[in-house]
Amino acid sequence: MRTLSSRDFNQDVSLAKRLARIEPLVITDRGRPTHVLLGIDAYRQLTGQADSIVDLLAVDDGHALEGLPAPRSLRRRGQPA
Repeated sequence: MRTLSSRDFNQDVSLAKRLARIEPLVITDRGRPTHVLLGIDAYRQLTGQADSIVDLLAVDDGHALEGLPAPRSLRRRGQPA
């Protein structure tokens, strides 16, 4: 696991984000570990979270929206959901 001082983190957040995409990044304060920065995929794997609705809707296979009612703007007046 890589480490980065809090001073270096504050000076170059983009570097920290790039490093965290590869592996968890330990942020230190006065040489002691205080925080861990993870990429979203590592976080989801760690917490066992499934894809979010945003991720599911981003899938472009045409099946993500099957079975959902049409938005109100596309329904005729009085048509049930």
